[in-house]
Amino acid sequence: MSTSNSTTTPPSLGRRISLAFANFFRTLSDADFAGRVERIDQVAVQPKPAVAPKPVAPQIKEASPDAALQLLSLFQRDARLIDFVQENLSGFSDAEIGAAARVVHEGCRKVLAEHFTIASVRSEAEGSRITLNDGFDAAAVRLTGNVVGAAPFNGSLSHRGWRATEVRLPKLVASHDATILAPAEVEL
Repeated sequence: MSTSNSTTTPPSLGRRISLAFANFFRTLSDADFAGRVERIDQVAVQPKPAVAPKPVAPQIKEASPDAALQLLSLFQRDARLIDFVQENLSGFSDAEIGAAARVVHEGCRKVLAEHFTIASVRSEAEGSRITLNDGFDAAAVRLTGNVVGAAPFNGSLSHRGWRATEVRLPKLVASHDATILAPAEVEL
């Protein structure tokens, strides 16, 4: 039985000579022992495990608020969206809210049609079965439900998604204050 000293302190020259002779003759006479001696070097020279590359942090780009403010301004101008959302609806009937929502919907639809070209991300019909192979665009297709494992993924298309293929926002003069979403109105 070996002691903790035998594993941490190298054997003396006399002990090494004794071990060498004993193992020399045992290696010659015992094939199993010879195999274990042979594997000692293999264990000692194991290749280092490959180091996984560090993930690259995605670059964050800061969006200019001007375009978002401009879009809000267009929704307010043509759909009165901010007025509708800011209104406390608790005092209105469902019919009144529905009538107002119709105006907001028509105005928002007009703004979208005027300033954007919108297409579906997927061309298949909703409800159809599709396969997403390895390397699919995860920004364009979001997996939902029981997501386990790796691609290919088979599933049912529950929403085709939307993609803006063209944006036609009006150009702004440098002095335009985009934070004014709708100017105050004063009737004279």
